[in-house]
Amino acid sequence: MDFSYSEEQQMLQESVQKFVMQKYDFYTRDDIIKTEAGYSTENWTMFAELGWLTVPFSEEDGGFGGNAVDLMVMMEEFGKGMLVEPYLSAAVMGGTLVANLGNDEQKSALIPQIMEGGLITAVAYAEQGSRFNPLNVKTSAAAEGGDVVLNGAKVAVLGAPNAQILIVSARDSGAQTDAEGISLYLVEASAPGVAITPFTTIDGRKSGDVTLTDVRVPASARLGAAGGAAAALSAVIDRATLAAAAEAVGAMDSLLAKTVEYSKTRKQFGTAIGTFQALQHRMADMFIQCQLARSIVVRAAMILDGDDDAATKAKAVSSAKSRVGKSIRLVGQEAVQIHGGIGVTDELDVGHLFKRVTALDLMFGNAEYHLQRFASL
Repeated sequence: MDFSYSEEQQMLQESVQKFVMQKYDFYTRDDIIKTEAGYSTENWTMFAELGWLTVPFSEEDGGFGGNAVDLMVMMEEFGKGMLVEPYLSAAVMGGTLVANLGNDEQKSALIPQIMEGGLITAVAYAEQGSRFNPLNVKTSAAAEGGDVVLNGAKVAVLGAPNAQILIVSARDSGAQTDAEGISLYLVEASAPGVAITPFTTIDGRKSGDVTLTDVRVPASARLGAAGGAAAALSAVIDRATLAAAAEAVGAMDSLLAKTVEYSKTRKQFGTAIGTFQALQHRMADMFIQCQLARSIVVRAAMILDGDDDAATKAKAVSSAKSRVGKSIRLVGQEAVQIHGGIGVTDELDVGHLFKRVTALDLMFGNAEYHLQRFASL
């Protein structure tokens, strides 16, 4: 089995590395997250010009290829720079759902806009009490003539405050946790009855709670067949989970590198603390955890790109997310402890990296949840 990157993947990796080094230093990022939008529209346009927004899409849809390994390569570099642009929510999640479920008319209308950076989507699927289960849906979809009326509430919708279109999961039929009966609808964020309550997450990202009150959309706004969106929604969340795990690997790499660098300059008793054997052992443990996390994420990405069945792919994703979650806890905590009090201040990037990996641990299910999910599959 060949674990080396292709020439195209190496070029993709280098382009992200170059962008982060030249245009996305810690202070630039800090200025971006303090803006009302919480991301840079200029950077988003540049993402489109560089072709990064095409990566989640297949060549048939005009994209780069839709390969999970390609996505992993990008997200790992995003993690190193702590990029706050809504790539995961808009391109990976929203774009992939449109590509996988949309009809020709929907795809031709939306996908080019997403790849050109002119349209930002957000996927509203999580609900109060659903606890990482996307099939736990109370939001209702009632047919009225040629329209569908949506009522319900969604929580912690990534990128909702900046989205023009929300992709909303709603139940056409069945019980609250049934797989059958779930549909996805394209809803304009400015539509009557849509209320978005924005908030900033612990790591500086923009998210929001969405309330739908008698929101009327045409039946043509449904993605795919009525009541048949569960499998596609679960698959997209698994892909997003892999992307989050890859981003965490990149962020942990940065935490390790910055901790090692700090240990060489911080002195105690007149000696650099990096010469203390006890701290060397702890940093060696951090390195091991980073490598374990990277290896299992690479494995999961290759399985997603393979021909295995849905259950095998889901198990691979859950095994990766569980392992990465455990690594996050050790690497993040050790980085903060070795830095001391300065490690949790806003003036040092280590504190922001720690917040980001903590958020990534919880995103789409924490380590304990995915361990249980792996055991049940």
